Amino acid sequence: MDHMEAEKSSRRGHPLLRGGMKKETYSHGFSRSQMEALSAMCEAFIPALSAEEICSSDGKEDTPNKHLIAFYAASACQSPVPDEVADLMERRGQKEGNLLVKIVLWMLGFRLGTLLLCGSSSFSERFPFINKFSDMSVEKREEVLLKWSRARLRFPLRITFLMVKIFCCFIFYSMTNEKSENPSWKAIGYSLPIDKEPKISKKSRPLDKGIVETAKHDDSSLLSTLTEKGLKVRTDPHQNLYTIDCDAVIVGSGCGGAVAASVLANSGYKVLVIEKGNYFTSEDYTSLEAPSYDQLYESGGILSTLDASMMILAGSTVGGGSAVNWSASIRTPQHVLDEWSDEHKLHVFGSLEYQSAMDKVCQRIGVTENCAEEGFQNKVLRKGCQKLGLEAKPVPRNAPENHYCGSCCFGCRTGDKRGTDTTWLVDAVNSGAVILTGCKAEKFVFENNLSGEKKNKKCVGLIAKMLGKDIMGRIRIQAKVVVSACGSLLTPPLMISSGLENRNIGKNLHLHPSSMVWGYFPESVSDLKGTKFEGGIITSLCKSSQRAIIETPALGPSSFATLFPWVSGQGMKERMTKYSRTVHLFALVRDRGSGTLEGEGRITYQFDPRDKEDIREALRQALRILVAAGATEVGTHRSDGQRLSCRGVEGRKLEEFLDDVCDVGGVRSSEETWTLHCSAHQMGSCRMGRNAERVWLTREGELGGRRTLRL
Repeated sequence: MDHMEAEKSSRRGHPLLRGGMKKETYSHGFSRSQMEALSAMCEAFIPALSAEEICSSDGKEDTPNKHLIAFYAASACQSPVPDEVADLMERRGQKEGNLLVKIVLWMLGFRLGTLLLCGSSSFSERFPFINKFSDMSVEKREEVLLKWSRARLRFPLRITFLMVKIFCCFIFYSMTNEKSENPSWKAIGYSLPIDKEPKISKKSRPLDKGIVETAKHDDSSLLSTLTEKGLKVRTDPHQNLYTIDCDAVIVGSGCGGAVAASVLANSGYKVLVIEKGNYFTSEDYTSLEAPSYDQLYESGGILSTLDASMMILAGSTVGGGSAVNWSASIRTPQHVLDEWSDEHKLHVFGSLEYQSAMDKVCQRIGVTENCAEEGFQNKVLRKGCQKLGLEAKPVPRNAPENHYCGSCCFGCRTGDKRGTDTTWLVDAVNSGAVILTGCKAEKFVFENNLSGEKKNKKCVGLIAKMLGKDIMGRIRIQAKVVVSACGSLLTPPLMISSGLENRNIGKNLHLHPSSMVWGYFPESVSDLKGTKFEGGIITSLCKSSQRAIIETPALGPSSFATLFPWVSGQGMKERMTKYSRTVHLFALVRDRGSGTLEGEGRITYQFDPRDKEDIREALRQALRILVAAGATEVGTHRSDGQRLSCRGVEGRKLEEFLDDVCDVGGVRSSEETWTLHCSAHQMGSCRMGRNAERVWLTREGELGGRRTLRL
């Protein structure tokens, strides 16, 4: 095997994280007429165009290369894109949104339905004088989609526009062949990271001593493996139930669960960690967007609030969020600690004990304070801040100072980033802990204390189900100590399914909402070299106010296309050709607004007007930073494609543009324009404190009246 072959082989990674797995049949349930309408809609979003005509109309004399010609000629109506869109929508879309899309597609399969939804755009000069949606010209279909996007009082059409646009762009720019290649990548200047040296496969993985992967077992082999790991297992064939005895069971292997597992295991407890995600190591990661989102994130990375106003990213793998975090490892600010200690009477956060614990955590995950070399986006942020006299602070990271990885959001391929899967969980398994993957907790089991008091119960374990297809039985885990550490999004639903009743369960969900702006930096006019997908993801930040900061995001091609505003098929393709040199900055606010978890994946959120004002000011600051750094064009993610050409722009014209920048509402807003907010931080739905009217956890993280269960 020569060097190039070794390099390609090293990029293949884990089978679940590879691309190119084409399906022979689809079970999405869309009818033939619905698929016909969906294909027509996909074609309107990403149409086939002539690269030569576009380049000549722009005044470009150079003949476009073969990659650009092929990119413009490609369309999202080509197989298997529409079927992949329908399949992903059926698996990952909100059920109400899916129903809405199916109704709209059904109506578009008829002339009368098309007339009702598309109006005069459906008219034809030939009998019967009305076209079905799929018979309309691409230009007419684009016109209709743009009207739907701006329809203030017909939000079902807006929702349909948004859902199909999201899934269509995601599939088109993330779908790969058996060589892990996408036809559009060379045209837009994107490439997967290349390992400097071909990786030599290691004989063992960090957690092999304690990991039990249910996907690799059937009922018989699972029981024998658990027994070999030192757990007591009993079977009840009548109830199809396995009972496991241990000292402590922990739900979740992320930042909370992993530390708890390490501390308890090192103290002599026999610990069992259950994790519904799978286990991957640095050798497994491929940096491919579609399979990485599917395997490493909650709901495959396609999770939103019920009104589709905010996209939410949360880790769902061994290591939880720490396996996919953008490396930023910022200590809890002092003013936040003061608030928790003083206002909520949680005095531990004002103690030296807490500071000591934070020191220990930072030491174990290898937090460094500086970055040896910043990537393109962070260079832009720093340069713009310097030009404006603003401070761009270095961001501490759980990685070495020379860590130059732009794909840690899909798992760190170098293994340099120190998540819980390479630190605390390693400590835990070395002390005898067992980690059971592909195992999802269904409910906690409670019993009355010996005192017999109704409200004074103790948790004695939990019931869980295996997600592996070859394991039929459920498991009951009996333990002296039970820890729920499955995050702000999954803990409240688990409590509700366990029969707990408290009006505060699932309330007070905070999301740190963020909104984005962008700037284009052609290589020919910028002294800053590189691409948006290279280098550390977050290495600098600018503080806009006491509650808002400006940072840089990780956006692969499909994420970029999914979130970027669509105003025409040609405009979107032209924007994608500028992908690699388009810098994004986002404004993130410590929100006063909050949301509620009504069940698993059922999230509502209400903005506070003060938060929107903070985001507005941060967006304006971010745009100034981009202009000062030398962007030739800047814009926001407002649905109408709000943008400004910066060449020769005067200060007055820039300020006029900034005056029109605001943080508009979501897709269900009554305004003509809207935007998609994003969240990668979820917290607050398991509120602690002394005030029983506002919280449901004691100051020790224990449920009131439920002993031995801690969060």
